[in-house]
Amino acid sequence: MTAVLALVVTLAALTFHTWVNATRWLRRPTDGPVEVTEPVAVLLPLRDEADRVEPCLRALLAQHGVPGLRIVVLDDGSTDGTAEVVRAVAGGDLRLTLLTGVAPPPGWLGKPHACWQLATRAEPAATVLAFVDADVVLTPYAVAAAVTELRAARAALLSPYPRILVATVAERLVQPLLQWLWLTFLPLRGMERSPRPSLAAAGGQFLVVDRAGYLRAGGHAAVADKVLEDIELARAVKRSGGRIALADGSRLAACRMYETWPQLRDGYSKSLWASFGHPTAAAVVVALLLLLYTAPPLLAVVALAAGAPAVAGLAALGYLLGVAGRVLSARSTGGRAWPDALAHPVSVGVLGWLTFRSYHLRKRRRLSWRGRPVS
Repeated sequence: MTAVLALVVTLAALTFHTWVNATRWLRRPTDGPVEVTEPVAVLLPLRDEADRVEPCLRALLAQHGVPGLRIVVLDDGSTDGTAEVVRAVAGGDLRLTLLTGVAPPPGWLGKPHACWQLATRAEPAATVLAFVDADVVLTPYAVAAAVTELRAARAALLSPYPRILVATVAERLVQPLLQWLWLTFLPLRGMERSPRPSLAAAGGQFLVVDRAGYLRAGGHAAVADKVLEDIELARAVKRSGGRIALADGSRLAACRMYETWPQLRDGYSKSLWASFGHPTAAAVVVALLLLLYTAPPLLAVVALAAGAPAVAGLAALGYLLGVAGRVLSARSTGGRAWPDALAHPVSVGVLGWLTFRSYHLRKRRRLSWRGRPVS
C-alpha cells in the first residue's frame, strides 16, 4: 500500500508540473497579423520530398508580415524529381532560390550538412534564419509571429513546436508523446533561465534562430555528427552564452511527420538511442516510465482480482493521473485528447519497445535514414 501511495503522489506531482508548464510557462506566439522589419531567410532542406513538399512551399510563398523574406531551398541529392517540383511551385518567384547540395563529407550527417549549406549561402543581410522541414505547413503569419516571439524572449533560438497531425493508430499512440515528454519532465521556465546545456529541448521541424547567435554557437557545423541535431544545436547555443526558448506553435504550423507504421518505427529507431545516451541510462528511464504509467492499470486489475479494493483504487487513481497529464499536454499543444489519452499506458509501452529497438539496431550498425547511415 505504501509503495502504491508513493507512486500516486509522484504521478500527481508530475501531472501538476504538466499543468504549470502548459498554463503558466509555455510561450504562445500570436497567430494574428504581425509584421517584422528585419530581413528573414527561411531555409528548407529537401531530400526525396517530391510527394509532399508542395503544401510546404506554397505556405512559405504565402507568408505575410515579412517584407524582407527570402526562401532558400536545398535539393540534397534527391532522386525523385524534388527539384522539378520546387521549380514548378515557385513559378519564377524571385524570393525563392534553389540550391543543389553536395554530399556530406566524412564526419557529417546529412541533415546538419544540408542545414549548414543553407545557412552559409543565405542572403547575407538576413538577421534571422528560420529552418523548416518539408512536412511542415505554416499559417500566413507564422514566420513573422515566430520572429516576434524570438525577439520578445530575447533568445538566440526559438523552437515553436508545430501541431502534430495524426491519422493512423500508430501515430495516435506515439506522436503525442513528443509534447507530453517535455511538458511533463522539462521545467520550461528553468530551461530558459538556466545556462546549463543539458537543460535544453528543440524541434527541428520549425526552428528560428538569431543569425549572430547561431554563428557564435558554431551553427550546424558544431553538431555535424549529431543525429538529434536540433537538440544539440540548442545546447551549443547555450554553451556559447545564448538563450533558448520553446513555444506552442500549434497555431502557426502543422506537421504530419510519418504516414505509415514503418516510417514511424524507423524514424524513432534512428534517434531514440541519442536521446538517452548510455544504454544503462535508457534502461533506467524506460523502467521508470513503465513503472509510473504502464504498471498502475495492470496493478489495479491484479489487486481487484486479489480482493484488495483499496490498493486497486489507488492504482486506478494513478492511471487516471497519467491520463490527465496526457490530456493537459494534448489540449495545450493542439493535439487530440480523447479517447487517445486513455491508451497512454500502451503509448509508453510502445515507446519502451522503440527505444530497445533503437539500441539493438545501433549495436549492429543497421541504422539509416533516407539511404544514409546515421550511426
